[in-house]
Amino acid sequence: MTIIWVDADATPKAVREIICRAAVRTETTTRFVANHRIPLPPSPFLINVQVEAGFDVADNLIAQQAQPGDLVISQDIPLAAEVLEKQVDAINNRGEPYSPETIRQKLNMRDFMETLRSSGVQSGGPAPFSDKDKQTFANALDRWLAKHG
Repeated sequence: MTIIWVDADATPKAVREIICRAAVRTETTTRFVANHRIPLPPSPFLINVQVEAGFDVADNLIAQQAQPGDLVISQDIPLAAEVLEKQVDAINNRGEPYSPETIRQKLNMRDFMETLRSSGVQSGGPAPFSDKDKQTFANALDRWLAKHG
C-alpha cells in the first residue's frame, strides 16, 4: 500500500488542501505528521500523526516508517536525503522533486546558508509561496499519483 507522508509542521495551508483533495480523490492513505494537530477534513484516507515536540521528531518518524513506493512531502532537505537513500520518492512544497543526483548539492547549499546565517548574514529566506508554486505542486503530485496509483 502506497502512503503519502507529509512533514506537516511547515506545510502551507494551500498545499495541505491540495494534498487532501488528491488523497481523497485517489483513495491514497496520507499521513500528516506534526507536533500539533493539523486541521483535516474527515476522511478515512487522511490521518493525523501527532508526535511530541522536539527537534526532528516528526522527521525521524517519517524517515523510519516511509517505505519504497511511498512519497514524502517536505521542505526539510536532510529528511529528503534520508528517505531518498531508502528509495522513497520526495518532493518539496513547491513541487520540486528531490533526486539522488541533486540532493548532495542541496544539502551543501543548505549548510552554507546556515553558516552564513549563524555568522549574522541576512539571507532573506525563500520567496513567498505563489499561485504558480501551488500549481507546480499540484501538477507534481498529480503526476506522482498517476504513476503510482
